[in-house]
Amino acid sequence: MSSLPGPFLAGLGSLFPPARCHTDIADCYAYSYDNSRKIFPPGAVVFPVDAEEVRSLILLCNEFEVPVTPRGRGTGTAGGSIPERGGVALSLERMRRILEVDAKNRVIVAEPGVLNQEIQDAARPHGFFWSPDPSSSAFCSIGGNLATCAGGPHAVKYGTTREHVLGLKAVTGKGDAIKAGCYTTKGVVGYDLTRLIIGSEGTLAVITEATLKLTPLPDATGGIAAHYRDAQSAALAIIAIMGQSVAPSALEFLDGGSLDLIRSRHPGMIPESSRAMLMIEVDGADIAQDCRAILASCGNEGLIDAGQVADPGDLWAARRALSPLLRDIAPKKINEDIVVPVSRLPELLGGLDRLSSQYNLANVNFGHAGNGNIHVNLLVDPENSQEMGRAEICLGMIFDLVLALNGTLSGEHGVGREKRSYVSRELDPATLGLMKGIKSVFDPKGILNPGKLFPQ
Repeated sequence: MSSLPGPFLAGLGSLFPPARCHTDIADCYAYSYDNSRKIFPPGAVVFPVDAEEVRSLILLCNEFEVPVTPRGRGTGTAGGSIPERGGVALSLERMRRILEVDAKNRVIVAEPGVLNQEIQDAARPHGFFWSPDPSSSAFCSIGGNLATCAGGPHAVKYGTTREHVLGLKAVTGKGDAIKAGCYTTKGVVGYDLTRLIIGSEGTLAVITEATLKLTPLPDATGGIAAHYRDAQSAALAIIAIMGQSVAPSALEFLDGGSLDLIRSRHPGMIPESSRAMLMIEVDGADIAQDCRAILASCGNEGLIDAGQVADPGDLWAARRALSPLLRDIAPKKINEDIVVPVSRLPELLGGLDRLSSQYNLANVNFGHAGNGNIHVNLLVDPENSQEMGRAEICLGMIFDLVLALNGTLSGEHGVGREKRSYVSRELDPATLGLMKGIKSVFDPKGILNPGKLFPQ
């Protein structure tokens, strides 16, 4: 049974029918975790179908000071959507309407529960796409994309979610319904609350509608695979590629550990001699010329082989195979998405090698190298307390290295609860104080996704 107070539960019952308000422990369990695989059961789960129901719930939670945790599809890895302090899990999965497809103005207006892939499917017949493309695009919702400012492989050319949202509607933690941004690509009236709310991980407001900016589909797409003797050579090639005038639409890096994992399960997919791989995609009107320019930048002493692939879709087979393999061999792996300036990638990769050896930890690195965004995966056994202790120290050293290289601790996964204890290493007290002040304006009683983002 729920531990929420009786009068509050009675209020919930008056707002939501039983089919859209769960209080049984078994029914609530599926909403107690996300892809961080930490478990914190809520006292109730509710499923609003419109903005007014969201607002009514927030007002009720304010009245009883009950925590409320907004939630999309639970694909996040940072623990941002788990109800750590109990209360209500606010699932937006039933707000699934695409309200408008306006090809003339390159806009789609949609509710937060619409899946990323559904937006792509709606835009494609009109010759457009929505740029954010996280690896979970078939399952994740646009509300979650906005909450975490999701990226993906094509962010290297097209940018992250923040660059592709014109405006939004939301309900603040106080219960006020607000409208931020506009319908046009130009607009400078008032503060830019749209960009403030995007990436705030549901701590300021619950997004109930988003106006998304579409991008024309490219004329053509081409792919390049490049293999290197070592990660340092691949890193030098990344710097050369990003330093010339032809921008790749995606530039992915896989280290030797990543390639070994793929070869173990998919023999023949990756050459045996390759110790680092770049997967490069280009798009536009002149694919042949662009590929020639990028291939010229791939060359250095560590290059084994580089060439165009016949089908660009084949380029991603290795990348798609990797994440499930990591889950199989290390279900409790420590996964971080650090970012450094592209020019500092050789120092980062060298430092990661050194630290994993120093602390005797298996480590696999891959990611969106064109942005300097590397996913570090420490493969650990949670039952081995000594190994977990070493991993914790190593992780702190990795974050110190990233900051010393003028980087940031999270590129696209967010902070949530998993990374909050490290935030004060990157943000100074005055900046954190200002952020907490903004939080108190939007959410004076602190009910909205409490405990996330800030150090405890």
